[in-house]
Amino acid sequence: MGSSLKGKRVVVIGGASGIGFAIAEAALAEGAKVVVASSQEAKVQAAAKQLGEGATGSVVDVRDEASVAAFFEKLGPFDHLAYTAGDWGGGFGSPVRELDLTATQAGLAVRFWGVLLAVKYGCRTIAGDGSITLTGGMLAHRPMKGAPIATAMGGAIEHLARALAVDLAPVRVNAVVPGLVLTDQVKHMPEAMRQMFTARLPLPRAAEPAEAAQAYLYCMRGGYTTGQALMVDGGGFVV
Repeated sequence: MGSSLKGKRVVVIGGASGIGFAIAEAALAEGAKVVVASSQEAKVQAAAKQLGEGATGSVVDVRDEASVAAFFEKLGPFDHLAYTAGDWGGGFGSPVRELDLTATQAGLAVRFWGVLLAVKYGCRTIAGDGSITLTGGMLAHRPMKGAPIATAMGGAIEHLARALAVDLAPVRVNAVVPGLVLTDQVKHMPEAMRQMFTARLPLPRAAEPAEAAQAYLYCMRGGYTTGQALMVDGGGFVV
């Protein structure tokens, strides 16, 4: 039986929108206290206000080690960390012959180095029976032409979660691997493009953020689950 989130302190970096906001909503509904963190003050405060009682907001720039260190020092003890912050700009959607290495390295600052900074400082005050949940991507398992860096990034996060599960034990570390999720960015995609990604799935649609969020909550509650990658992809992994 999984443990309850009631009274637990849950931190969501990337929690001002999308899947991160949905995680915060779901954790609050289960009685947790939630801290949503992101790099933009206005978005953080708007998210905390929308979430209401039990939620607070804090600004952190995961590209800046001093900012991350200060965030966790001010935060103090907590139980669970979910990391959903990301920027798929730069070279993530470029074929390798057109790769802008400088832009790609800048993108890695949030998607990879930011993860390591959050874990480096967060592991100092997280509860011994707590959890860290990272965010990968299905491109790691279903590469697309023209997107080698996005594929590599998803794989890197999954392998990092496995390594951290050993390195930080007994703190549990897992990764959630979402398919297409109806974040604001995806909602602005042409419908035909969304259908292209989902038509062959056993569940032929994109996920609601709240559906993806449930995987993160399982990772928090599932006291015997660590080093795993949970696919939330409408069955895409099996077709």
